[in-house]
Amino acid sequence: MDDTEFDRALITAVFDRAAIAGWLGVSVPEAARTAGLDIARARARIPNRCALLRRFGTLADQAALAGIGDGPPRDQVFDIVMRRIDMLQAHRGGVIALLRALPFDPASALVLATGSLSSMSWLLQGAGIETGGIKGALRTKAMLAVWLWTVRAWQGDASEDLSATMAALDQALTRAEQAEATFATRTHITPPEGPSHG
Repeated sequence: MDDTEFDRALITAVFDRAAIAGWLGVSVPEAARTAGLDIARARARIPNRCALLRRFGTLADQAALAGIGDGPPRDQVFDIVMRRIDMLQAHRGGVIALLRALPFDPASALVLATGSLSSMSWLLQGAGIETGGIKGALRTKAMLAVWLWTVRAWQGDASEDLSATMAALDQALTRAEQAEATFATRTHITPPEGPSHG
């Protein structure tokens, strides 16, 4: 298998183990051994849980950005986010174990926090939405809020079609659009009129 296939197999092994033993009970070498993966290669590719989270984030972004089509930016963002959610859904038990363990695992929490803003910028730009400057930074932070709200809904969504997750995402996007519109209105400055001559 190539490197990407190996990484996916190792990620699956780690999350499968986390679903049983909890995130804090997982070690990458043990997961690799259990899955029959070469431990030396695992050491070279993904040596610890934090490295695994970074790689998982990259793969999730790639999956989210694949197959972007035409359409309004909002629709594209919706589809991109749901494709990223699909990556979480594929490892549901392990990802939920990870999320529950974050208050007790500062290193993993830091990796997710630092990587998430970069991911959100990629997702927005993938939909053709500019993320440069102050306005772009605010959009990226708003997108992070949308993502976190959606993930929270996903955690409690037991439906096969993830209908509750999609409804939460739609609601969060609407709120983000309203917030941006309000910000644009409040920061609009009317140029002063020049001196009158008469």
